Amino acid sequence: MKNESTPIQRLARAAAVVLVAAALWPAQALAQVPARFYWKNLSGANGVSVIFNSLSGNSNPFDPANTVEPDAEFDATMAIVGYAHMFSLFDRAATGAILLPMGRVSATGTVAGLTANQSANGFGDPTLEFTINLIGPPAQKALPDVLRYQPGFSLDLLADLALPIGEYDSDQALNLGQNRWYGRIGAPIVWQLGSWVPGQRTTLEALPAVWLFGDNNDYLGRTLKTDPLFQLDAHITRDFTERFWGALDATWYSGGRASINGVQGQKLNNVGLGLTLGYTITDNINLTFGYKSTVNDSAPTDLRMDGFQVMLTFGWHPLLEGARRLKGE
Repeated sequence: MKNESTPIQRLARAAAVVLVAAALWPAQALAQVPARFYWKNLSGANGVSVIFNSLSGNSNPFDPANTVEPDAEFDATMAIVGYAHMFSLFDRAATGAILLPMGRVSATGTVAGLTANQSANGFGDPTLEFTINLIGPPAQKALPDVLRYQPGFSLDLLADLALPIGEYDSDQALNLGQNRWYGRIGAPIVWQLGSWVPGQRTTLEALPAVWLFGDNNDYLGRTLKTDPLFQLDAHITRDFTERFWGALDATWYSGGRASINGVQGQKLNNVGLGLTLGYTITDNINLTFGYKSTVNDSAPTDLRMDGFQVMLTFGWHPLLEGARRLKGE
């Protein structure tokens, strides 16, 4: 007799796909958290993501401060490896993640007031992230919780911290590491619109956040300071089938004025738009493709950046993997 899986078994397998997507994607200038990153999953789930980015514009893609260099052109190839673990804390869903960027970046033109034809390669600053749900359903601790789960209106608290240990050369303006502490505080929001049946799910998502930057006291022998940067990410996502979904993305940046030895630059006030498509290849593997670009970037001091992203995520849960082995799958 054919061994057909029940709806419960199918949902259990789907729970193993951890949509950690890019664990932050904060290390590049077009930094925008991917759609559906803050969806909740079964406690104990794990995910590993590998992300490839191709980026160009007038800001160093490895620097989340998005400092604009009007007379420079940057090109970067970036790979990011991330790991995330979901768990329960005080009966609320929580996630811990770590992200390591690596790759190469080059610049031509004038950077930090100096004529430059520079390049850098190696590892950027690793980033740690912690999120915990404040408003929404309790943590999913068992398979029956997965069956009953609907996000409704969900609000999280987010904290990121980048460790200043990436590749850095104080004799040049272009680097992968930033030689300073930085991070952000945010409040991810997921708002369920309509049914929560796979293949019919629609969400409106937002992430208001503030980036905070320490000082770089060895920036070409000078001191680089950056004001707080406000960033708002927004998405509307929709299932096309049980395995295929898409999202329209938008980002707004405001603030982040940089100063070098007291000489101030310009504040950011820029908007980026994008499109994301995701496909679940197997119950454990998810593929995502995205393109994002700034739109109000005609003035020389406007942030101008665009980039493609391809992301592959492998997710698993020990309980579900053990159940599969018992079933001989």
